[in-house]
Amino acid sequence: MTWPACGVEPPAGRRAGAEPATEGAGDPGGLAIRQGADGSFSLWSEAFGEGFHSGRGAVREARETFLAPSELERFRPGQRLTVVEVAVGTGTNTAVLLEACGKAGLQLEWWGLELDPAPLELALGEPKFRGQWQPQSLATLETLRDRGNWENPDSCGRVLWGDGRRTLPRLLEQRRNLVDLVWHDAFSPQHCPQLWTVEFLARLVGLLAPEGRWISYCSAAAVRQALQLEGLALAAVATQTTESQHQPAWSGGTIASLQDLAPAAHWRPLSTMEQEHLNCSAGEPYRDPGGTANAEEIVEQRRVAQATALSRGDRSASNAWRKRWGVERH
Repeated sequence: MTWPACGVEPPAGRRAGAEPATEGAGDPGGLAIRQGADGSFSLWSEAFGEGFHSGRGAVREARETFLAPSELERFRPGQRLTVVEVAVGTGTNTAVLLEACGKAGLQLEWWGLELDPAPLELALGEPKFRGQWQPQSLATLETLRDRGNWENPDSCGRVLWGDGRRTLPRLLEQRRNLVDLVWHDAFSPQHCPQLWTVEFLARLVGLLAPEGRWISYCSAAAVRQALQLEGLALAAVATQTTESQHQPAWSGGTIASLQDLAPAAHWRPLSTMEQEHLNCSAGEPYRDPGGTANAEEIVEQRRVAQATALSRGDRSASNAWRKRWGVERH
């Protein structure tokens, strides 16, 4: 299947370079192989000081946090599904999506925003990773690695290499209001705030079709607040490891939509605890108006904004919220 959108040349430019690795050796770029609780392949980033996936495991996280809330059954067999992935990483989410679309008979148009080709290259060189996927999925990922795009009878995709703040505007020009799903899987806001700012999220929201969904593992109040500023309805992703018979402590992520989200099997309304979290200092969004600030600058600007909001009484203290709900700092 060939679509003009997938044939557009990508912008130039690539990026250089949970817990410490339990197996394997680190590569020159500071990546170490690790294994999640589900036995699937993952990586640890020395540069960011965090894992690529949760302790549940990469494949389980992809299926529970991203695929299940997407509800591919909403789409008719043969229908085109347009998906944007923010932070492609090892390609685990992409492979899960490819195989799910194949099973559902959907035509996939895929776009990826990624700074660094190293995680995908490393993953494809590991037997553990390769053993997780069907041959066609591996062939597609290999083509993506080698060419930056692929075109199959039932799918086509392209990765836009470089700083997502630079590549996203170009994609927005082509796919505004046409994207069914945005899967946002960048490193955490504390370590990579550039991809979680009000400005960046606003552009992602601009991609969404009327019934489109933004989905992420992230439950940060700052991110949820930014999405609310864009007029999105929010829900908490429900997973077996985060939900209980009592008040849930933390969700397994966030789903946001331009339309109201009625409670469903894979998500629930934000709890009272989570709603209050948005109003304390933790809910102060990250901002990057010029689109060029580094992580330290963005974090510092937010710290100043938090202090100002507290002094004016516009926000309550996060410490008081944690004490009220018995939430430990993490």
